[in-house]
Amino acid sequence: MRSSLAPGIKFVTSFSRDSWYRGFILILTFLFYTSYHLSRKPISIVKSELHRNCSTVIRPVDLNVTNNDTWCDWAPFDQDNYQKLFGALDNSFLVAYAIGMFFSGIFGERLPLRYYLTCGMLLSGFFTALFGLGYYWDIHSIWYYAFVQAMNGLVQTTGWPAVVACIGNWFGKGKRGFIMGVWNSHTSVGNILGSLIAGVFVSSAWGLSFIVPGIIIAATGVLCFFFLVEKPEDVNCSLPQHHESGEQEPLLQNSSSTEEIFSSPRSTTQQASGEHTEAISFCSALRIPGVLEFSFCLLFAKLVSYTFLYWLPLYIANVAHFDSKGAGDMSTLFDVGGIVGGIVAGLVSDYTGGRATTCCVMLIVAAPMLFLYNHIGQNGLGTTIGMLLLCGGLVNGPYALITTAVSADLGTHESLRGNSRALSTVTAIIDGTGSVGAALGPLLAGLISPTGWNNVFYMLITADVLACLLLSRLVFKEVRGWCGHSTRQRGFKEI
Repeated sequence: MRSSLAPGIKFVTSFSRDSWYRGFILILTFLFYTSYHLSRKPISIVKSELHRNCSTVIRPVDLNVTNNDTWCDWAPFDQDNYQKLFGALDNSFLVAYAIGMFFSGIFGERLPLRYYLTCGMLLSGFFTALFGLGYYWDIHSIWYYAFVQAMNGLVQTTGWPAVVACIGNWFGKGKRGFIMGVWNSHTSVGNILGSLIAGVFVSSAWGLSFIVPGIIIAATGVLCFFFLVEKPEDVNCSLPQHHESGEQEPLLQNSSSTEEIFSSPRSTTQQASGEHTEAISFCSALRIPGVLEFSFCLLFAKLVSYTFLYWLPLYIANVAHFDSKGAGDMSTLFDVGGIVGGIVAGLVSDYTGGRATTCCVMLIVAAPMLFLYNHIGQNGLGTTIGMLLLCGGLVNGPYALITTAVSADLGTHESLRGNSRALSTVTAIIDGTGSVGAALGPLLAGLISPTGWNNVFYMLITADVLACLLLSRLVFKEVRGWCGHSTRQRGFKEI
């Protein structure tokens, strides 16, 4: 009597070679962008250490100072304008990131992704560590820190268009909302890990809060150089199928099964013959239906998300009176909520076929929740935890959906005829426009926060409302499709 095959071996052999490679690329790109976000987070954790409430700090016995309320601060952040200086640091990174993003997608289409990502992560690690070395070199010039932040923002633009282009090379339609919602949790996972790692060192030697994440992203760059496979054909795997020849597929629609994304469909004749693989122009990408609406919606969505990313720990420290490490740890709950929000947004949009409607509903609900968080969010630990999780899910859910599933759908629009190389440019346009909002949010928070945190939250609520309005036309089209006016209006084909 022959023994049955072990369950573990059955499971392993149930997946094809193509499926293993696709799963490997999904995990690898997840790690890459986790490290990008991990290296961006320390600045928000260290802010409350650079400017502290020195009256609560035990003064060293041998420190001979009198009437010095800022003796424990790090110059030049020891003056009353420290919030504007923090805003300048955030803006140095984000403005450079926004400008660089519009060019990064163009480079990502024309350069080998493996080398492009490797160089980007190595340089990101270098500039992240360089900020932390200011602690050990005793540097107190705002120009030094602003320059390092700007250079870091520039080189970090290598990440998003490149990893999305790589995913586009490997995966077809599938259940993009759910799969990419799970995959996009790398943003929140990176923020959480960055907060925790920076929090370990922030009270003792804040320079290590930057140096350690810098080493991590540089090491991930080495991993990329040795293991990233850019395209399926490089390892004799089947190409993904975005559109059947002659099929008129709506841009956004339900898919039949989650397993489709790990399947190995045969390529179309056009793909196999290498036709329609030239790089798309910037103007051509703008003409794809839905690109402009989602780009400007993301501008306001990222304005809200990045304001929380850079200012939430300081807000918690000031309002709830946590220490630097406690505020950083508490702020990770916002990102935990973001993970759940991204997955829920993907599932709902897959089921309904309404990417725009899903984003709009979450943004509408987010506005009153932000108001409540500011007014009752600090009334007890349980309330704080609950509101942070809820706000994180509602704020980051639409952001995650637009930057992943929506970008992938628009980048493989039927008018492109299977040209996956366009995905990098489309992604860069959407995320680059969103990055303008990411730069404006922390800057406005730095300018407005001296007048009171209430005004900062009013600004965030206004941005949420504007993001909803920008999607109104697409939502109207989707609702009409659900009401049976036209089966073809379910997606963005006729928008």
